[in-house]
Amino acid sequence: MLIALFQIADFLLRILSWVIIAQVILSWLIAFNVLNTSSQGLRAFIAALDRILGPLYRPIRKLLPDFGGIDFSPLVLLLLIQVLRMLLSGVAVEVAYGTA
Repeated sequence: MLIALFQIADFLLRILSWVIIAQVILSWLIAFNVLNTSSQGLRAFIAALDRILGPLYRPIRKLLPDFGGIDFSPLVLLLLIQVLRMLLSGVAVEVAYGTA
């Protein structure tokens, strides 16, 4: 049962990673005028991603210095997610095999 919870947490962290990557690619496509933001559906999708990821980026943006318009907070968040996934997998292995 506990292993299933670790697997669910890992799955949700993977989904969050892919959402972050999709948001970064989408922001690049908008910045280079590949996508037109006049579409109401696209604007709603961008706003939804900003509402989901904004609270996760905000503490990281407060800690990072200004890099002249380049936002490294998605990269830092992806690295933190990977570290958390590694820690969770280590704990899951310890729980599964009963080692302390």
